[in-house]
Amino acid sequence: MAARHRLTIRSIDPDPRAVAIERSAAQLGITAPGGAPIQGLAVADVIFIDGELTIEQLHALHAVLVDPLIQRGSWDSPNGSGVEVSLKPGVTDSIAGAVHHAADRLGLPVSTAASALRVEFHQPIEPSIADTIVARLVANPIVEQWVEGTIEPQFPDRNARPHAAARIDVASLDAAGLDALDRERSLSLDPEELIALRDHYAVLGRDATDVEIETIAQTWSEHCSHKTFRALIDVVGEAGDEPDASVEAVEPLLAQLRRCTDAIGAPFVTSAFDGNAGIVQFTKHGTIALKAETHNHPSAVEPFGGANTGVGGVIRDVLGAAHRPIAVTDILCFGSPDLPLDELPPGSLHPRRVREGVIEGIADYGNKIGLPTVAGAILYDDAYTTNPLVFAGCIGTAPPLPRHEGPHRGDRVLLLGGATGRDGIRGATFSSATMDATTGEVAGASVQIGDPIVEKLLIDALVGAEDLYSAITDCGAGGLSSAVGEMAEGIGADIDLDTVPRKYPGLEPWEVWLSEAQERMVVAVAPRNVSALERRCARVGVALADIGRFTGDGRLVVRADGDIVAELDTAFLHDGRPQRRMRAEKIVPSRGGGTTRTVGDPAATLLALLAHRNIASKATTIHRYDHEILGATLVRPLVGVA
Repeated sequence: MAARHRLTIRSIDPDPRAVAIERSAAQLGITAPGGAPIQGLAVADVIFIDGELTIEQLHALHAVLVDPLIQRGSWDSPNGSGVEVSLKPGVTDSIAGAVHHAADRLGLPVSTAASALRVEFHQPIEPSIADTIVARLVANPIVEQWVEGTIEPQFPDRNARPHAAARIDVASLDAAGLDALDRERSLSLDPEELIALRDHYAVLGRDATDVEIETIAQTWSEHCSHKTFRALIDVVGEAGDEPDASVEAVEPLLAQLRRCTDAIGAPFVTSAFDGNAGIVQFTKHGTIALKAETHNHPSAVEPFGGANTGVGGVIRDVLGAAHRPIAVTDILCFGSPDLPLDELPPGSLHPRRVREGVIEGIADYGNKIGLPTVAGAILYDDAYTTNPLVFAGCIGTAPPLPRHEGPHRGDRVLLLGGATGRDGIRGATFSSATMDATTGEVAGASVQIGDPIVEKLLIDALVGAEDLYSAITDCGAGGLSSAVGEMAEGIGADIDLDTVPRKYPGLEPWEVWLSEAQERMVVAVAPRNVSALERRCARVGVALADIGRFTGDGRLVVRADGDIVAELDTAFLHDGRPQRRMRAEKIVPSRGGGTTRTVGDPAATLLALLAHRNIASKATTIHRYDHEILGATLVRPLVGVA
């Protein structure tokens, strides 16, 4: 086994992370023995490196990883009381990835790297209080582990071997059996959908594979198919009416939106409901792509990663619309940051913790990828305590280009970007489930960890290569199952999972197929253009894998280890879901007479309003985002005529 080296990196000046922990502890009423405030905290970063390295080679790594102007690094074990936090096995460690990259550039024999965070207490403090501080304000048990003293990072088993795809006799299941299957695999399917699934395999006369069931669940999820917006709606009369009151059938909401958009007929709207983003055009010189989506559930269980990958996801969506991303936006809704700890619902992170993680996640991705955050808002309400809202948006531009009409029969299926791991598995069905106290316990693998540097390289590889591919989409919710599955609708594809790059061995076929590991794009490329795209990717340092072809037979075939692990009719996959039917109640609001409000002290009332957290300045958050990078922001936040 290679020797393990440990580098502890500390800030010369007080670390702002330590200051934030002390402040938050005081606001939440967490104190040292005797009621004294938590003071004298220190935070350090820890890098673990495995490899047979000489003293000179360790010095070379030290010079790259430690900034001598603001940091001090030590290869010695730390002294004093502390708690160390590291990622759980299989969770993407982007810091370790950067260390590997640096070691490769320096030609150093580093076999494994990992990162951790150390929180030190320089005042007498009980272990239970230290654990409370770490659990409430520092670490997230969904993706992290921590110990008192020094921690040893854990890695996935490098010798693990996957099992063959499981066969499931869906056709013989009754209602109770279908419900048990739904719960066991976290499918989040409606009872009617489970029956349609069972009947489909009864007609086929064969068992389903776990790869097929998971693919159908992701494709039919609320997140991917928007089944609430596509639902038939039966509206009954006012609340209190008799059950046999007249029922009015209402057009599905998505159909209403489409019809309204068509009726308005805005000449600048190029594409409103197709593809990865909406597209508008105001001048003949180019088009603008606009995309916004929520990342609420992931942000509730892992605020940093949820918001981080929310930003990354909409950037990929704009890239998937063949536009260059130029700016990001965000609207955030949190519970009260002053909520007492004893009033926090079970299984929930404190709103203060959610807020800090979300804001840090947005800043981390936007700032690192080099896109300005140009607009946004923050709102507070108790209703957001257990289900924060994180709306991430992106804006992109492109010159006038012919619309991509692929994929075409014979096109190769190319996977670009990061490797595949267990992070982000079943994210689409997880995002479609109802939040409750158990959500965090079952959603660990649904949390994705972003790597903005890899996404920046993807942008460099794909912007300007629009003539090399016939179709493009991002590996978002559902991973390859959604990306390839959507592209193959009506045309079919044959995929070999053995060619998909992995972060580590042991992934089951369905895990490789569903993983939402971030910063990956899928493109359809004619065979004659593959080598040209390979050269572009090699030039900027983006991995490219040829994982299959589009067939033209309308079948989605997935292979692993020489076996067919999924064979689905794309018509059933995309159109076989029974339409959801929902019941709505028409309520006539009570509109009383006009009211007159008076205040005794208008000046004091105005000051109180201005101090309300929904109105007060958001400058402290805005200044954490870079809003001028790329040098194109003309109207800057916090700047105006006054």
